[in-house]
Amino acid sequence: MERPLSPFMFPIWYRFQITSALSILHRLTGIALAIGSILLVWWLITVATGGELFATTHAFLASPIGLVLLFGWSVAFFYHLCNGVRHLAWDAGYGLEIRGASRSGYAVLAATVLLTAMTWLCVFLA
Repeated sequence: MERPLSPFMFPIWYRFQITSALSILHRLTGIALAIGSILLVWWLITVATGGELFATTHAFLASPIGLVLLFGWSVAFFYHLCNGVRHLAWDAGYGLEIRGASRSGYAVLAATVLLTAMTWLCVFLA
């Protein structure tokens, strides 16, 4: 019988698993969404107040740094959304076997890329 390996032996013996990497990424994107929500609330406040504060905020968000932040936030949003649906499927008892969990992980990554690309394509074509 083969014993499970400790993740603390990662550099030498531990074999990389997509499911563990995506689990960590799910937590990190949740944190990024929480922090990014502060920026969203700030933008909503400036929309409500209008004037120079809104113009300054809009100029920042339209700058290269602002666009990178918005792009990262949208990637985090779509990844967290798709992986949340994956977790709901797991809660219902689907895809819990190793092969199914790996396949659904790659599907989540593909859906994230597709949804993010479609969103930003719409942004730049509008």
